[in-house]
Parts: sequence; structure tokens; C-alpha cells
Amino acid sequence: MLDNPAALANLKVALIHEWLTPKATGGSELVVQEILRSLDADLYALIDFESTNPDSYLFGRSIGTTFLQNFPLARNGVQKYLPLLPLAIEQLDVRQYDIILSSSHAVAKGVLTGAHQMHVCYCHAPMRYAWDLTIDYLHSSQLGRGIPGALTRYLLHRLRQWDVVSANRVDHFIANSRTTARRIWRCYRRSAEVIYPPVNTDRFQFQSQKQDFYLTVSRLVSYKKISLIVKAFNQLGRSLVVIGDGTELESLRQLAKPNVKILGWQPNEVVDRYMAEATAFVYAAHEDFGIAPVEAQACGTPVIALGLGGTLETVRDIRHHPEKGTGVLFPTQTEADLMAAVQTFEEYRDRFNPEVMRTHALSFSTERFQQQYLSFIEHCYQDFQTQSEHPATKRS
Repeated sequence: MLDNPAALANLKVALIHEWLTPKATGGSELVVQEILRSLDADLYALIDFESTNPDSYLFGRSIGTTFLQNFPLARNGVQKYLPLLPLAIEQLDVRQYDIILSSSHAVAKGVLTGAHQMHVCYCHAPMRYAWDLTIDYLHSSQLGRGIPGALTRYLLHRLRQWDVVSANRVDHFIANSRTTARRIWRCYRRSAEVIYPPVNTDRFQFQSQKQDFYLTVSRLVSYKKISLIVKAFNQLGRSLVVIGDGTELESLRQLAKPNVKILGWQPNEVVDRYMAEATAFVYAAHEDFGIAPVEAQACGTPVIALGLGGTLETVRDIRHHPEKGTGVLFPTQTEADLMAAVQTFEEYRDRFNPEVMRTHALSFSTERFQQQYLSFIEHCYQDFQTQSEHPATKRS
């Protein structure tokens, strides 16, 4: 753990996250892990099944939870209880803390705080169920049709209202990318400091010599667009390896032609080896940041990615950055655009410098995140103290 900045010494700090389960291992959980390495904070969540997981870094830790902890099937996620999430997060009692930190992609930022407390929210995205993914959710779910559909639309409408109101409980927002900062402004009309999330670049070994296969590693769910990648490579005939688990696993296995290998879930050491040896990493999801493309670059592996969202900030298209290119971007989530991007990549393949990619990836390291995050919290708290001493001071 790093030494606390002087301004934060002897202060009581709470960290609020949505849920802690063995299946929740994405970028938001990495942010929680790095914050806990940087600050002495008590941890709270809607549900916690990690403190009893011997394989978790949270094993044995005391973690505050809500009434959702005892609900049926909560271990598999509380998204099924979506209408109850705002009520649950508001039941957490954090009155004894000086600083409230939230890591939020749904409702964590809605925790109730007092005027004597400073609340800084690291926002991974405004609640996507209520905003960006609403139409997709309604079209793909049986709850989007008929009378249940009308009720679902009303509940999502009320959820959006709560989401906007709860944003006013936050003193300062941090966004994980410029894309997220724009979404925060669009939804809440609040500005946000951009601090990129930590990427464990030390885990991935640099390798300049590559093998003759393409790779994608992802949760196998619809918005990740793995089926699009498989269909494109079915037509290209190039060797593709797909690693990951999720609801689409079996349908992808049925879809894949012999040149596409669907390996399912694999342990880290297998993922790391494939990542280091791949000709290129393929990524078709529209994400707010997207850690996997940075992990690939840490191995010296170039990236073929959708040119929307976070990849615009993490992948340098070699056509525009001849000396510092780290990949090729394609404009839309279509098989034709992805196939064209693969062909473009193969034209430029010999121009990529693996060492340039590794250096670029290191700019997203855990050390950089810790330094920027702690510096921002310290600055915010100094400003908060000034405002407390001079209440007429206007908050920026």
C-alpha cells in the first residue's frame, strides 16, 4: 500500500462498489483493487461473495453489504433486481466517514452522504441499463413486449430520473475515458476529470516474434460482438482463436468454421501466452475504455479494433501514426468493415514496431493510475476544506 498523501492522513475513508462476486472481474474491479492498494479504506457493496472466496484478494476482509445479500441467486448478480438497486444503495450507513469514494457503473454513486463528507465518484459509465442500452435491452428481452414491456419502460424511466438526482450527491466525478466524460456531461450535465483505469501491464510479457493466428479474448455476450468477429473470419479463412465464457459460447461453437477455434474459459497463463503470440488482437465492442486492447499492446501485439469509444484513446491507427502506430481501426460494427481492416492490417503488418506498442501500453500502468488518482483526491479534499471554512465559495 502506498503512503497516504499528507492531506488524507488520519481521515476515515469508505469505498463503495456495486457488487463483488467471482464472476465480476472486469475493469471496474481492477479499479477497486488499485484504490484499496493506495488508500486505507473500508469497503462496501450491494452484495459480497469475494470475502469468502479463498482465491480472491478480498478473502477474509470485512465488507459492508445491503439486504440484497440474502436474496435468492444474488451470487449470480443483482441485475435481476434492478428496480431495487437504488433503494439498496441508499441503505448503506457511511455517516462515520470523512471521504466517500465510489466506483460506479450503476448505482454506487447514489450512496447517501452528509454535508461534512466529500464524495468523489470514479465513473466507469452512467448506468447503461437506463441510458445507452435501454433500446437493446427492450428489444432483446421478453420484458420489452406487451404489458410487461410498458411496465419495464416506466421502471427504466424512473431509474433514469433517480440516476440524475443521485448525481447531485457527488462532489467530483472522475471518468475512465474522454468518451465516458462526454456521457457524464450528457446525462448529468457535470464535468469530469479523465483518469484512465489501471492496466496490469506487468502481467503480460513482451514478445516480438508472433505466430500465425488472430485472437480475441472477451466475455461471450451479445454487445461484445464476438459473433461478428467469428462470421468475418469464417469468410476470411484466417486462423482465429476465441477465449472466454458467456451465454453465447455454444452458439459460437456452432457458428465457427474449422479455421476458428472456440476455447471457452482459460486460466490466465494460457490467455497470457496466446496474447503474446498472436499476430493481432481483434476487438469489435463499443466500450467506454476497454482494457483488453491495452493488454495486447503490452505484449507487443497490434490491435484491430472498432474505432469508437475508448479504443480511439488507446489504439493508434498506423495509417495516421506511421512511426507510432499500434493497430488498425474500423468504423462500424459490420463484417465488411472488419474484413477490410484485417486486410489493411496485413498490408501494414511489417511496419508495426512491437516495442512502440509496449511503451504505449505502459502509459496506462497501475502506477500511473495510483499517482493520478491519489493526487486528484488530495486536491479535491484541500478544496473541500477551503469551501467548508468559507461556505460562500462556489463549487466548480
